[in-house]
Amino acid sequence: MDQPKPTHIIDEKTALAKAEHYCVYQERSQQEVRDKLYEWGLHSAQVENLIVQLIQTNFLNEARFANAYVQGKFNQKGWGKQKIKQGLKFKRVSDVLIKKALNTIDDDDYLSTLKQILEKKVRLLGEKDPFKKRYKLHQYALSRGYENDIISDILKNSEL
Repeated sequence: MDQPKPTHIIDEKTALAKAEHYCVYQERSQQEVRDKLYEWGLHSAQVENLIVQLIQTNFLNEARFANAYVQGKFNQKGWGKQKIKQGLKFKRVSDVLIKKALNTIDDDDYLSTLKQILEKKVRLLGEKDPFKKRYKLHQYALSRGYENDIISDILKNSEL
C-alpha cells in the first residue's frame, strides 16, 4: 500500500501555525511537539525556536499536559500511579511535574478505583483456589500500575 508522504515544511511561520493547531487539538508534551516538528523536516535551531514561541504564547505547557495526562489515564483507563508515572517519563516530562500531577489524584478515589477494578476482575476469573485467585488479582492490579502495598492491603481487607 502507498504510504502518505510526510509533510515537509520549510517556512517557520507555516510551521508555527501548524504547531499551534497541533497543540490546540490536544494537550501535548514538549517532546511530542519536538518530534512532530522534526518529522516536518525542520532543523534543530528552528525547532527549539518554535518550542520557545509555543511556550511563551501558552500553546505548550508541560504542567498542564502532565495534569491532563494524569487525570485522563486515571479517570478513563483506571491506571495506577506507577503506570502513569512511566507514561509521563516516556514523554520526557520532568520528575517534579510528574510528582505534582500525581498528587492531584485523590487518595479515596484511588483506593475506590482499585477496589472496583479488582471486583470487576474477580467476577471474570473462573479460579476456585483462593490462593491462585488472590495471586491473579494481585498480578492484574500490578499490571494496571498500582502499588504493591496498596494492593495487598485491599486484598487482605476485602472478601474478594
